Amino acid sequence: MIQLDSHDPDTGAGQWSGSQPIALATILLLLIVIAIGSTALWRVATGSIPEADRVALARLLHSRPAQAFDQLADRTRGLETSQQEAIDQLQVVQDELQTVKRLLASEEADKKRLADQVAVLTEAVDGLRQSFASAAPDASPPPETRPASARTHALNGIRARAAR
Repeated sequence: MIQLDSHDPDTGAGQWSGSQPIALATILLLLIVIAIGSTALWRVATGSIPEADRVALARLLHSRPAQAFDQLADRTRGLETSQQEAIDQLQVVQDELQTVKRLLASEEADKKRLADQVAVLTEAVDGLRQSFASAAPDASPPPETRPASARTHALNGIRARAAR
């Protein structure tokens, strides 16, 4: 076996033997710093976070849908209530409209009945006018009229008899 001396001028190893552990430690330290920096940079870039933060985020993400679901359910109930109120109001308006239609139909029937009665009365009046116009004037004398004093005297007599 051949033993190499660290100060052997032929191999040239004498220069590196004392500085080799320091260089190796420096390179290792540099690699560790680069690894830590790249890991931190990778987490920031990809958004990856430690496990404790993941658990908190998971709880938050689970609570958000529950809150959103509750809000959605509340809004749905509110919409159902307002829709039912609108339906009730529409039903009331429809009932009122039917009542108005019935009243209008009744008034139209009354108006037609009255128009028919007016037509019948108009025909009767026209018939009477024609009959009076076609009738010959009477030759009979007009009825006798008493003088005003005679009327007064007759009324006084009737009153006197009634008082007895």
